[in-house]
Parts: sequence; structure tokens; C-alpha cells
Amino acid sequence: MTEHLTIAVDGMGGDTGPEMVVSGVSIARERNPDARFLIFGDASELQRQLDKFPELHKSCELVHTDVAVAMDDKPSQALRRGRKTSSMWLAIMAVKEGRAQAAISAGNTGALMAMAKVILKTMSDIERPAIAAIWPTVRGESVVLDVGATIGVDSQMLVQFAVMGEAMARTIFGHERPTVGLLNIGVEEVKGLEEVKAAGRLLKEANLPIEYCGFIEGNDIGQGVVDVVVTEGFSGNIALKTAEGTAKQIGEYLRSAMSRSLSARIGYLFARGAFNVLREKMDPRTMNGGVFLGLNGIVVKSHGGTDGVGFASAIDLALDMARNDLVARIARDLGKYHAQPAPETEPQVEDKVEV
Repeated sequence: MTEHLTIAVDGMGGDTGPEMVVSGVSIARERNPDARFLIFGDASELQRQLDKFPELHKSCELVHTDVAVAMDDKPSQALRRGRKTSSMWLAIMAVKEGRAQAAISAGNTGALMAMAKVILKTMSDIERPAIAAIWPTVRGESVVLDVGATIGVDSQMLVQFAVMGEAMARTIFGHERPTVGLLNIGVEEVKGLEEVKAAGRLLKEANLPIEYCGFIEGNDIGQGVVDVVVTEGFSGNIALKTAEGTAKQIGEYLRSAMSRSLSARIGYLFARGAFNVLREKMDPRTMNGGVFLGLNGIVVKSHGGTDGVGFASAIDLALDMARNDLVARIARDLGKYHAQPAPETEPQVEDKVEV
């Protein structure tokens, strides 16, 4: 890896664009003083924001473009209108050309994935990419994938997701053999879709640097039962959005309860330290950033509605993935998996789903 890692940034992504992006870059640069940033977008607007942070001038290079992908653009529209000229396209292209080790955008998720697939291509032995998220749990953190990139997968794709997820978990958590579970409607082997059950059988027999723990249920995710939760994009995205909504709901309940009476407000003053810890733990900005796995390069998607603190967290994630050469790790483990003899399979009788 290069001594100074460079992150290519879509400077026009997100709900507030350059203001949020440059603020996030400033926070990330304080935590990662050796990082460099290549920022694409409206140079005049970006420069206005950079002038608020004079210490950034030596760490950032601006590349002007007039084209920005809108948040409501369809992926096909974004490819036609923004191909080769948009801030999003140019940021990803910088990774392909080796000028940056990772790209980050808070823009349109569908457009970002479409452009990333066109520019970087999927890795050998990967059928479809996945989006992996860092999930806060009572035991620490877990990797959950896919949270929205691929809807409807077969057993081999789920195994590929498991390989990509364990490589990311080893990168982030430093575990030599991360624990892996398949999200299902029950822990019993007779339950669930046939593709999920087939993936479970394959993971049991696979010679991978993992500890396969079988099926887990939705309530196990937040408990941190495993380091890596594997599912397909439809259920993964619903789980992610449900968790985000529940966190906001609990926050509203607490705020309402603490302001309901004088005694409650006084109690809050005594317990303020504990509530601050809880607020930090539930702050989605600290876990912001989804990694596009399965591509020949690192691309991170930040939440579009985040602020500078959240965008900085996504940059930190991109830097971690680049420092630990995530793509090479995934390639090695995929090669190891596919070098194994194909397991003998017996005809399976379709079971009815049990609830």
C-alpha cells in the first residue's frame, strides 16, 4: 500500500452536498493526518467550503466538474447523463486508475452501485456485489450483508456473501476466525427457504477461516451472536431500516419521558452521564457507511442525510478497508473456497415453511 492513502470523494453527494462533505473531510483528516483527499465537484463551491478549514488545503486536491448525479435519478439515467463527467463517476474512476485507494459518496445509492459495477467490474467468482454495514450490538459490532444491493439470491451467492463478510470482519475486528450466521426465520435446520438451507450445508463443509454458527434470527443481530450476519438484500435492507427507525423511536420516547415532569428533569440531571453514553451508542453517525463488496476496488456509500460527523465515520471505514487491502483478502478466500472439491449433494425434499 502507498504511504499516504488517498480517498476519492464525490463532493456533490448527500442532502447538503459540499458543506457536509468538506466538514466530514475535515474531521476525518484530524483523525487520519496522513490521509489525502481528491474531491470532485463544483470547484468554486467546494473552495468556499474549504476556505473554512485552512488546514485542509495541503491535504486536498479539487477537480472541477459541472455534472452531479441527483438523488432521485434512476441508475440508468445517471449512467447516461453522468457517464465520464459527473463527480460520482470521476471519484470511482480515480480508484480504477490507481490515483485513489477508495472512493466515497453520499449520493444516489443505485447510481453509485451501477457506476461502480461498470467502472470497477465484479471480482472473479463473484456473481453479484453486496453492501455490507457495520451493526452496533450489545457485544460490540457485527458486519451485516447484504443490506440492499441484491434482491433474490441462490445458495452460492449467499456463500460468496459469507466469504466477503468474513474478510471484512477480519479486516475490522482482527478476528482470525470470525463467527458467521445465516439470517433465517428460525434456528432449526428444517426452517426457511431452500436456498438458505442449501447455503448452510455448503458453509458447514467449506474450508474457510470462519466458525459457522448455523441459522440466526432477527433478534440475534442486535445481540451480537455472530461477527457476520449473511442475508439477501431484501430482508437485509428491511432489517437495517427497521433498526434505524427503532433507534429513533426509542430516542423520542426517552426525550418525552425526561421532559414529562419536574422530577423526571431532575432525575435526568443526575443520570445525564449514563444518557450521554446511551446516546453515543445509539448514534447512527458513528456506524455510517456501507461498503460495496465484490468489486475490483473499494467504494463506500455514506448515508445521504448524515452530517459531517457521519461522513467522517464513512471515510474512516474506507481508510480501514484500504489499509488492510480488503479486495486482496476477499480474492484469496474466494480462491481458497473455489479450489475445494465440489461437495456431494443429495436431492432435497422441499419443506413447508414453519413459523
